[in-house]
Amino acid sequence: MYQCTCSIVPKDVLERIAGDKKLDPELRRAAAESARLSDVLRLLRTQHGALTTLARSSGAHLLDLATAPSVTVYDCRHTQTLPGAPIGSPATSKDGTVKRAFKETSSVVKFYKTIFGRNSVDNAGMTLMSSIHYGKSYNNAMWTGSEMLYGDGDGKLFIDFTDGNDVIGHELTHGVTQHSLQLSYTGDAGGLNESMSDCFGSMFRQWEAGQDVKAADWLIGSDIMGPVAKKKGYTCLRNMANPADKAALAAQPTQYSQITPGMDPHYSSGPPNLAFTTACRTLGGKSWEKMGQVWYAVLTTSGANPGMTMPQFAARARQVAHQLYPKLPAVAAAVDAGWKKIGI
Repeated sequence: MYQCTCSIVPKDVLERIAGDKKLDPELRRAAAESARLSDVLRLLRTQHGALTTLARSSGAHLLDLATAPSVTVYDCRHTQTLPGAPIGSPATSKDGTVKRAFKETSSVVKFYKTIFGRNSVDNAGMTLMSSIHYGKSYNNAMWTGSEMLYGDGDGKLFIDFTDGNDVIGHELTHGVTQHSLQLSYTGDAGGLNESMSDCFGSMFRQWEAGQDVKAADWLIGSDIMGPVAKKKGYTCLRNMANPADKAALAAQPTQYSQITPGMDPHYSSGPPNLAFTTACRTLGGKSWEKMGQVWYAVLTTSGANPGMTMPQFAARARQVAHQLYPKLPAVAAAVDAGWKKIGI
């Protein structure tokens, strides 16, 4: 069964902030409440994931809902009521959060359609709903299994989560994984699940900026860091090119051998993130042009494989690289170098 925590900020980071007595009590309360909410929202994700698994096993997903997805935005008005009040014209709203949610979600739709030929996260035109202004000082953003929700942050440790286009790309990619490989959220599969979202979220950010792999900073969440976090020396949530970066709020292991049983997928995603980044940098050019195509093919043509291991993903990536680019051996060589970098 597909189960996913699917939030951009790891729960333990929020709990760590909540327990830091050097921080303002208000910040600590916001972090603690955000961590508690993630436990409740997990129940929603589990049920939506179960429905997706059942639908795909019965073939119910084979009918296109629309030729292109509708993008809708709802305002929770700082309550926890979902989806919230509908916004009639989000593209022209005076609320910057509404406009960003609509604009960037629409851009993710364009990214997946033009680069990978995918029609929404389910490849069948699924409507993409976003609920903004969720809760009070809610320090997270997540894919619930059926929609996106965004907190405004507390304004000090984190700012408005719609400010991060990689955050939006990351979370919507959890929807793509839900409707393709259906990776579980434990063990190797859990790390791969989070890594898919980081890889495609970073690619989306680079695509919007027109960056090649050398110009990209490969940071996740750099645009949502608040002034207090920056003052403490944090530049991002994760650094894909250097997972162990101490300036990352959730630093990760770099080697496959360092992954331990029960490790949170937000941390075990470090090695496959490094594998992808190394492969992209070894090949050069734009991340989405060739390496992204390899990763997308593994994600979407391998069938449902909830328990896929990282060595299995690596083997499939090596195979796909040869299949997609038989006359460009540099692609397969770069894929191989990426996985060897982390010990696979």
